[in-house]
Amino acid sequence: MNGPLKDVKVLELGQLIAGPFCTRVMAEFGAQVIKVESPNGGDP
Repeated sequence: MNGPLKDVKVLELGQLIAGPFCTRVMAEFGAQVIKVESPNGGDP
C-alpha cells in the first residue's frame, strides 16, 4: 500500500474507540497495523 506512512509499522493495543480509530486512519495513510486483542474476546 502506498501513502505517507508506507514504511511505518503500528502495534495497536487499544480497546476503546480512540485507539482503533486512530490506527485505522494510519492504515488508510499506508501504515502496516498489527492489532493485538485479548485472548478472552475481541472488540466489545
